[in-house]
Amino acid sequence: RSSVRVLCGSNWSLVLQGQWMLEFYAPWCPACQQIEATWESFAKESEHLGITVGKVDVTQEPGLSGRFFVTTLPTIYHANDGVFRRYRGSRTLEDLQGYILERKWEAVEPVAGWKSPSSIMMHGMAGLFHFSGWIRQIHNYLTGTLGVHVWTSYAIFILATLLIGLFLGL
Repeated sequence: RSSVRVLCGSNWSLVLQGQWMLEFYAPWCPACQQIEATWESFAKESEHLGITVGKVDVTQEPGLSGRFFVTTLPTIYHANDGVFRRYRGSRTLEDLQGYILERKWEAVEPVAGWKSPSSIMMHGMAGLFHFSGWIRQIHNYLTGTLGVHVWTSYAIFILATLLIGLFLGL
């Protein structure tokens, strides 16, 4: 049984309390696959370190990856009572443990308040990422299920964008 807590859109606010290390990954990502065993080992030691170790699958949670503005994989964040810091160190078990034990996270600049995952700005960003996932699902439905040609699907989205723009302009 894994010691890593799986976070999603409905429970992500757990990271606002206590100390966390959070990994954003994708199952298809080679770099993410490479640190998977290390992350599991790190989670097994988490109780001794006084932290909770979590992970987010960005393919399943586009809104959550938008809230944290994840642009590269894997991305690791440290959170301490709602204050977020991006971890940019080595991804060995020893370095991850040292980051917590030696309190190296205190020397890292926290994410600015307006870019904090709990801010209104990043709530909007989460909505945009979620919306983009919804558009992708519609495109896949049009091309995969209905058999519409890819360029026809693009034309439908272009037309919809123009009509929405005209409507909003009026």
